[in-house]
Amino acid sequence: MKLKLQRRFRGEGYTVGSLYIDGEYFCDTLEDVDRGLTQTMATEDIHRIKIPHETAIPTGVYRMTANLSPAKKRILPRLLDVPGFSGILIHRGNTKNDSSGCILVGENRVKGKVVNSTPYEKRLVAILTEAQERGEETDIEVEWKTNR
Repeated sequence: MKLKLQRRFRGEGYTVGSLYIDGEYFCDTLEDVDRGLTQTMATEDIHRIKIPHETAIPTGVYRMTANLSPAKKRILPRLLDVPGFSGILIHRGNTKNDSSGCILVGENRVKGKVVNSTPYEKRLVAILTEAQERGEETDIEVEWKTNR
């Protein structure tokens, strides 16, 4: 299964995107500020640029799994081997304050927010869990939709 997060707007303190599953639009996303990090950068460079809990993950392609989040106490999609980051999940939330580097899912109907996030989280977890049970590998590509 292939997920794609296309970042499409950089706001003041946040980044809005669109999430696709196997080429089909799924929902909107909200992340912390994109600071131009890429998966190919040296970890030292990422740590030099990154502001903890206020920086979106680097663009790139990451393996994913759905497993129990000890902090959130529920099964959530987890991105693996994100350089300079740990514990990156896709989950519900409404504002950049709910992100801490994670990807929030929902509907971007309010400036700087996503709403109706819980149903999207639940659907995404069900889709990924079913794929995992079938033995499918899941990747997510994080990119910008157009040149900024």
